[in-house]
Amino acid sequence: MDLSKPLAYRMKPKTLEDYVGQEHILGKDKILYRTIKADRLSSIILWGPPGCGKTSLAKVISNTTKYKFTRINAVTAGIGDIKAAIADAQNMLMNPSGRCILFIDEIHRFNKLQQDALLPYVENGTVILIGATTENPYFEVNKALISRSMVVKLEPLSIDNIYEILKKSLVAEEGLGSYKIKIEDETLRKIAEVSNGDVRTALNGLEVAVLTTKMGKDGYIEITPQIAADSVQSRKAIFDKNGDSHYDNISAFIKSMRGSDPDAAIFYLARAIEGGEDPVFLARRIVIAASEDVGMANPNALVVANSAMQAVHVIGMPEARIILAEAAVYVATSPKSNASYVAINKALEDVKNKDTGEIPMHIRNAPAEGMEQFGYGNGYKYPHDYPGHYVEQQYLPDKMLGTKYYNFDE
Repeated sequence: MDLSKPLAYRMKPKTLEDYVGQEHILGKDKILYRTIKADRLSSIILWGPPGCGKTSLAKVISNTTKYKFTRINAVTAGIGDIKAAIADAQNMLMNPSGRCILFIDEIHRFNKLQQDALLPYVENGTVILIGATTENPYFEVNKALISRSMVVKLEPLSIDNIYEILKKSLVAEEGLGSYKIKIEDETLRKIAEVSNGDVRTALNGLEVAVLTTKMGKDGYIEITPQIAADSVQSRKAIFDKNGDSHYDNISAFIKSMRGSDPDAAIFYLARAIEGGEDPVFLARRIVIAASEDVGMANPNALVVANSAMQAVHVIGMPEARIILAEAAVYVATSPKSNASYVAINKALEDVKNKDTGEIPMHIRNAPAEGMEQFGYGNGYKYPHDYPGHYVEQQYLPDKMLGTKYYNFDE
């Protein structure tokens, strides 16, 4: 093992038994574990956040399979690289099976043309595709490829998983086993915790701590909690404003306001702000929630939300965070009614799909002289001429009489 390589690279598992985490797909009774062990793998898309073990799993497969294993990175590769890999696979002299496992890292970076170039070879079995992506493959990968592959979702590693890997790295020959290191279990767990499910971040932080700390008089490198905190620095953000988590986070933010949970709303707002989300975009979401979910239960919520959006636009960050928080809390703690939202949706559905009849003549406009003789505006009762500023008269077309759209109780 080349010890000049990063610790995260050196600690990649070589076998399924070495692999830590993802028990929901790699437990011994799970289909993926069995197909890898039996070397009967079909095309798969590995989907998960950075540092969850996608490339590590591909490395395990490369060490397990009897097929030719080729790895390319979609960031730097093109159609020429795909064709070269397929040509190598079809070279019966060098590869009697005529098949290969093609691992494409960051497969979502391939454009449609590049992904389409894979299709015939995945379909005829020349290529067993393993695609790795941090983005939602149902958005980023061609439906034709998706339909020919099994999509496997990897989860962020647990604190226990990462702690186990860190612990192993301290004694492993390919890890930090050649160093004499003192570190408390609690400190090691803290590194695991702040890495936020990304084992690469945890291992990089531990390696930085070891390599930048002087050896003590007793011959040991002592990693204190402060050294560990300085090396890992801060909890790694998992929110990506350009990725799938953008949709998840904004959905959670809106649903927390709708569900009257101000703490959750503030939490998801903070994630969005830390992830670099556009504050005006966040303000617009609050305006929408104020109208859709609070509605007539507290019409002032729309006034507050709209004022907040204008203020955010004028002031900008970082002060805009306070305005966004106030508006989000106001909407979250307001009584809720979606009666107007339901009413307009029902009415739009009727207008699009029904014969709704004609507007009654007495409430039509008669802007030009002489239109009254055709009934325009005739018989209209001006409500302000009546007690309580109300008079009963027909407003809906004849065909829509009795239709109810707005329900006070919703």
